[in-house]
Amino acid sequence: MGSTRSSKGAYSKSEAEPYHEKLKLLRARMVGDTNYLADSALKRTRSEAAGDLSKMPIHMADIGSDNYEQEFSLNLLAAEQVTLGEIDSALARIESGEYGACVECGQRIKKSRLNAIPFTHYCIDCASERDQESRG
Repeated sequence: MGSTRSSKGAYSKSEAEPYHEKLKLLRARMVGDTNYLADSALKRTRSEAAGDLSKMPIHMADIGSDNYEQEFSLNLLAAEQVTLGEIDSALARIESGEYGACVECGQRIKKSRLNAIPFTHYCIDCASERDQESRG
């Protein structure tokens, strides 16, 4: 009865089902977002993005703005791809019966935290500790 690889703090598959659905919806939305970001980042200039293919010179400030917008989009895309990896990892943990157990201490992650961040690997205590360590 239950998973053979279950961690002490892990949720059963039936307990994890609402998070499974939430993660699938979040993943689908983020895939759409990343496709849009990738598309907009690959457009070279605002005139090309608007469909203007004329060879009229562009003001230097426009070129700077275009470069900034492209770099910003690429940075957002990279961050969203990391989050997509975290979502895929959470979905895999549901399948393996390990979802909901903190990877640091093994304790059960509170549902309130999973509702806020369904792809988290850490309970609030371990996440806070990791955050403090990274700051100092």
